[in-house]
Amino acid sequence: MASSSSPPAATSRPAWWKVHLFRGMANDVRRRAPFYMSDWADAWDYRVVPATVYMYFANILPALAFSLDMFTKTHMQYGVNEVLLASVLGAVVFAVLACQPLVIVGVTGPITVFNYTVYDIIAPRGTNYLAFMCWIGLWSLVFHWALAMTNACDALKYVTRFPCDIFGFYVAFIYLQKGIQVLSRLGDAEPFYLSIFIGLVVFAVAYICGEMGRGSLFTHPVRVFLKDYGTPLTVVFFTGFVHIGRMRQVSLEVLPTGIAFEPTDAVRSWLVRFWNIRVGDVFLAIPFAVLLTILFYFDHNVSSLIAQGTEFPLRKPAGFHWDLFLLGLTTGVAGILGLPFPNGLIPQAPFHTESLCVTELVKDDEDKAATPASMATGGGGSAGSAGSADDEGGEFKGHPRNTVHARVTHVVEQRASNLAQGLLTLGTMTGPLLVVIHLIPQAVLAGLFFVMGVQALEANGITAKLLFLFRDRSLTPRSHPLKQLTRGQWPVWAFVAIELVAFGATFAITQTIAAVGFPVFILLLIPVRAWLLPRVFTGEELAALDAPTASPFTMESVGGNYGQGETQRQPKKGQARGRSGLFVSSGAATVVPSEDPSTVNVRQRSREDLAELGESSGESGPVVIEMQPTGGAAAAASPSRTGMHNRRGQQGSVSNGSVSRGR
Repeated sequence: MASSSSPPAATSRPAWWKVHLFRGMANDVRRRAPFYMSDWADAWDYRVVPATVYMYFANILPALAFSLDMFTKTHMQYGVNEVLLASVLGAVVFAVLACQPLVIVGVTGPITVFNYTVYDIIAPRGTNYLAFMCWIGLWSLVFHWALAMTNACDALKYVTRFPCDIFGFYVAFIYLQKGIQVLSRLGDAEPFYLSIFIGLVVFAVAYICGEMGRGSLFTHPVRVFLKDYGTPLTVVFFTGFVHIGRMRQVSLEVLPTGIAFEPTDAVRSWLVRFWNIRVGDVFLAIPFAVLLTILFYFDHNVSSLIAQGTEFPLRKPAGFHWDLFLLGLTTGVAGILGLPFPNGLIPQAPFHTESLCVTELVKDDEDKAATPASMATGGGGSAGSAGSADDEGGEFKGHPRNTVHARVTHVVEQRASNLAQGLLTLGTMTGPLLVVIHLIPQAVLAGLFFVMGVQALEANGITAKLLFLFRDRSLTPRSHPLKQLTRGQWPVWAFVAIELVAFGATFAITQTIAAVGFPVFILLLIPVRAWLLPRVFTGEELAALDAPTASPFTMESVGGNYGQGETQRQPKKGQARGRSGLFVSSGAATVVPSEDPSTVNVRQRSREDLAELGESSGESGPVVIEMQPTGGAAAAASPSRTGMHNRRGQQGSVSNGSVSRGR
């Protein structure tokens, strides 16, 4: 019998080649099931109604824009009804059955590119396009389920802001490109020039509404109204504006629609005849299905991660494995019905979470702990506020900072808002509303693309780093995390250059017939970040330049954040290892996994117990779970216990800007 003074045996790790089938799915369901009834009961909250209305417009307007793009490039195979029904399918399934119902599911820009690229490849062969897409969906269903059953989502621990920012930058430029393409197809002479004018004015008005909603003008209710409903009201106004005066004499292209609840192509039914296809084409669909699965594995999980970002104080556990299983189900059903494949939406998913945040007003002097970290973010006006600080001491030179601001206390985590916006989308397929939608000029949708693109660029971490590099250094406070790097600005320039090269390569691929393979390139960004960048940058630099996408509480479904467990086993706190790539302390307000042994490390705790880890003190944003001697759990919000968050629940990293500026 070993003596009590002998060191404990080392914790053995399961071999990587041993796969415990269904383990992740079972743990996800076991962990989330106790909260299912409360997911519906918690819907009785004042935030649910405005969040539902806001998400309805935030989802349907981009969907209409994408439907126009696919209608044109697939020769009417996909139209408004198909896109709307795909959004309804995703909303109902994920609102009722998903472990994380906050994720908004619909038709995205990348899947639009995938769909019409497949059409360009298959149509010249004489293959039935919808039948071929159905087989892609069915094969992808099998691959999704295989990934879910083999716990493939455990690899999400390696997903940081680095690949997310690159992907978000790519999506933003896709929006801008789509807007230009829509305008380029709108004839010549008067219709063309009027369309350009309408598109630019729609962009300007909608953008100004968004900026005013995030600014300090007017009262808080007015700002919230402008932020939530400025864009849809802009679309409504300019739909009628083109009928004023001499503009009514100009014939503008409008959004094509079909018959209520009927496919766009009137000669087919909702059931795709997937058996009317050559056997060879059935197996030809397999490589396309692999690419689709890779795209959805990254795109959907990234949208889910961002919707559960560290700035949102969530209290209910996530479930990536089970949600991937459901995504496979919706992919297969969408293929059978002849719909575009739905998946998690960016930026709608984090917008949904943000719209459900409950805030309280606090004074700046009560929240000084948030100041250094907020300077590192790319959103919320941080770029402008940094310009009023002194370089020598980082002291504020303007008016006294005796002001108040809103701080998130908790999020209304429920299922009703997602389900309700899906049902509202279903109602949009009725005849009267389709008539109204048919009145929207395509130029208005082009302006909508511009708004989404510019707002996505502003909210991106790459943009935030570029602003830091080009800003006058004398107006950047010394306390800024990126000014704490020992090697100066060289690491920032190098990191941004790598991100821009990766973005450029991704965007270039999608401009060719090889666009169908761009998901592979996106997925390769994960191992580049995990194993290549640590050989170029020190751990201190990566801690300031990059950040985990979600909190450790959210990531427990997949085994914790990258480097979390290893950091906790380091003999020295805050040790920066040049080739580790771990998130370690840099002495500034950076993202640092807690090294406190009282915090939960999923490698030290059984997954069956994780269902008990949802309680929070409710005092501030972040949720940090503490292990108790009795095996229970409690939440601590004090930033002094962990370097992961400041009191506002924001990450001290430039790349956090990818969400913080949302909505």
